[in-house]
Amino acid sequence: MKILVTGGAGFIGSHLVDKLIERGNEVVIIDDLSSGKEKNINPKAIVYEIDICSEHVQDIFAREEPEAVFHLAAQTSVEKSLNNPAHDTKVNISGTVNLLKNSQKHKVGQFIFVSSAAVYGEPSDFPVKESFFLKPISPYGLSKKVAEEYVTFFGNNYSLPYTILRYGNVYGPRQDPTGEAGVIAIFISKMLQDEQVIIYGGGEQIRDFIYVDDVVKASILALDKGRNGVFNIASGIKVSINDLYEILRMKLSVDAFPVYDERRKGDIDKMLLDVSRAKEMLGWSAKVGLEEGLDKTIEYFRKV
Repeated sequence: MKILVTGGAGFIGSHLVDKLIERGNEVVIIDDLSSGKEKNINPKAIVYEIDICSEHVQDIFAREEPEAVFHLAAQTSVEKSLNNPAHDTKVNISGTVNLLKNSQKHKVGQFIFVSSAAVYGEPSDFPVKESFFLKPISPYGLSKKVAEEYVTFFGNNYSLPYTILRYGNVYGPRQDPTGEAGVIAIFISKMLQDEQVIIYGGGEQIRDFIYVDDVVKASILALDKGRNGVFNIASGIKVSINDLYEILRMKLSVDAFPVYDERRKGDIDKMLLDVSRAKEMLGWSAKVGLEEGLDKTIEYFRKV
């Protein structure tokens, strides 16, 4: 099967590409390398360095004729979405529509859209089910919500089979430690370099961390099962930022303590996802525990 992966040079996308190629699939990557890295690209993949909003995306669909699409390319920074919501809208909404139009035109068999827990905003009940009301608190979360609605619209009106995966807080090797997202990568990188770690807010924020290999497995199961619908993909286990820091501090034998700063605008306070639907319909559950996942991530950052 020939599969198109947008964002295939990125953190999660590159792991997905590796696994798809390992399975014997032919993989085509679309990535403008604005955040993805050339060193992440699997040499067996066909690569197009192009913006997902470009009209030339249609040429790639016509030439490559993919049978399935994994859409991971996105503007993922909450801070950037607050400062420039127009750009966020262009990439995350218009870019998604561009891919949907071409997928429908070229009769793609399955469109798998990677969304985010950010679409839920600040839920009042936990764990959060897929059926909960969506009330995002940042332009990033809003753009993912609207993109989801377009995916559903194309699925219902143009018979484009689709799956929407709402990832929790994904971490692991290749994650960028220089941005605002990816708190685990940021903490590990700074601790290894004896730099001061900053925690925004009181540190009691709750996160649902999930190792990258587990989300890749869930994504491939979504392809294999061919189930239309929305699925939370996370560990279903809550961890506070303070607890995370303490675990990493012990693992890395760091004596220093973090500095606390004001909570950043658009940051979600608590997130814990209900993953029972993915277990029931996809036969998926997270296999890599936090301790094991952190050890693997630390090993990677020690090397790089």
